[in-house]
Amino acid sequence: MNTTLSSQVPSPTLNRESMMNTLSKVPEVTLLFWVIKVAATTLGETAGDALSMSLDLGYLVSTGIFAIIFAIAVAAQIKSHHFNKWLYWGTIIATTTLGTTIADFVTRSLGIGYAGGSALLLSLLGLCLFLWHHTMGSIAVDSVVKPKAEVFYWTTIMFSQTLGTALGDWVADTKGMGYTTSAIIFGTLLTLIAVAHFATKISKTLLFWSAFVLTRPLGAVLGDFLDKPLDHGGLALSRFGASAALLVFIIGCLVIFKQRASAKAH
Repeated sequence: MNTTLSSQVPSPTLNRESMMNTLSKVPEVTLLFWVIKVAATTLGETAGDALSMSLDLGYLVSTGIFAIIFAIAVAAQIKSHHFNKWLYWGTIIATTTLGTTIADFVTRSLGIGYAGGSALLLSLLGLCLFLWHHTMGSIAVDSVVKPKAEVFYWTTIMFSQTLGTALGDWVADTKGMGYTTSAIIFGTLLTLIAVAHFATKISKTLLFWSAFVLTRPLGAVLGDFLDKPLDHGGLALSRFGASAALLVFIIGCLVIFKQRASAKAH
């Protein structure tokens, strides 16, 4: 009798996992997550440039447009009661397009350059992470279950996307590495972080945010490689065409592969 009753009582571990899957509104971090993330950041570069350069709206106006889209997406994400992969990745794309135009405005329109812009944005990102940890007690992804934590999460992501754009341009242009070499550099750094994740005891949260930031400059240089002129080392592809192809790829990944909500810290 006791055995029967005990078998019907869910264990605390199962209760916690079920609760985390119900409450967490961010995806489980797998290889698929990083593939889509790189594609989304590349899309952010081409789409941001398409609006600010190809349509000649300028960095400030484009930033205003993408800021409105970002605010609407984040509000919808916070209002949602469960993980929705379409809403999540739509918000990611909103942050990366906004990050592109903000970074270009800061580094070019304000004239502080890629190095100055990278330093400023790194400081803002660090401040955001500090305030998030000080306020909520954790910056782990599985802690993103309350509206306040979500605000910190998406603000942090927006700053990381912006920093990544400036950092990618700084390495590719100012340092003269070019788009291909820069992509190899950032790809190598991401590989080293992956090795550290599996082979060391370094904080998984630290490694996650380090990788999250580095995917953005990788996407930035890949985006520039696709749409910059041939004499600048690019392929001179249409920004709109490249953006459309990247969007189709992301949608295809989301349709074909399943994604679960995060249930563990990383």
